[in-house]
Amino acid sequence: MAQNRVGVIGFPVEHSLSPIMHNAAFEALQMRDWHYDAMSIPPDILRLGLREPKNHGYIGINVTVPHKEAIMEFVRPDDRARAIGAVNTVDFRSNIGTNTDADGLIGDLHAHQIPLSGERVLVLGAGGASRAAVYGLSREGARIAIVNRTKSRAYGLVEQLKISAGVEGLDVLTLDEAADWGMSLIVNCTSVGLHPHINQTPWIHGLPFPDGVTVYDMVYRPANTALMQQCLAHGGRAIGGLGMLTRQGAIAFELWTGVEPPLDVMYGALQTALETSE
Repeated sequence: MAQNRVGVIGFPVEHSLSPIMHNAAFEALQMRDWHYDAMSIPPDILRLGLREPKNHGYIGINVTVPHKEAIMEFVRPDDRARAIGAVNTVDFRSNIGTNTDADGLIGDLHAHQIPLSGERVLVLGAGGASRAAVYGLSREGARIAIVNRTKSRAYGLVEQLKISAGVEGLDVLTLDEAADWGMSLIVNCTSVGLHPHINQTPWIHGLPFPDGVTVYDMVYRPANTALMQQCLAHGGRAIGGLGMLTRQGAIAFELWTGVEPPLDVMYGALQTALETSE
């Protein structure tokens, strides 16, 4: 039986949960001729490293850190990837690179019935995940402010999205200013609080935490981050990033296979993997 192969590239990539999620979906759908694996490619040989999966008949790949921006030079980025400034999914049949992170986030926010249009949304961080979040949220009609430790980087994000995607009206705030901004939703796009640094939070202890807001933390390990605990302690609603991980993966799955994957199977496989690793 010929094998249809897909996978993820990164450096390091051993920690990736994507193989577990995708292979669980292949098994549930009895797509036994499909398999998803992980390939570690150092940044200095990215161009050469990309040839290997292509030459071995891979249909497509996911792309994780640190390659999401650098890979744009070697594929044909679509409008969404160009707007965000990063590629996380490639289809080798067309050599088109896209970005599923924004739709993964927005899809999960919708699934949790969180209103976005006209709402004030605070985005923490100014890296690649933040660009995807701001791009997606702006298309939903949210009013967005960005907080980053380095303010110049936040202004850089604002300028980039203005040029690449025509996004206007973004605010840049300090965390002190943000505490009184009156947002209904906080989206954490930083890695602060990620295992094993589970006691860290991007919201400085001692700074008043807004009451009754919703926090969406892209960090999914641990399942209940320090930021989420701060939110719950102030009467808010806290959601971890496992749903976004599932949904961005599901979009890539359907792009490669033409088949809609079972989200519940993918999510359940991720949950089980995280529970057994703790």
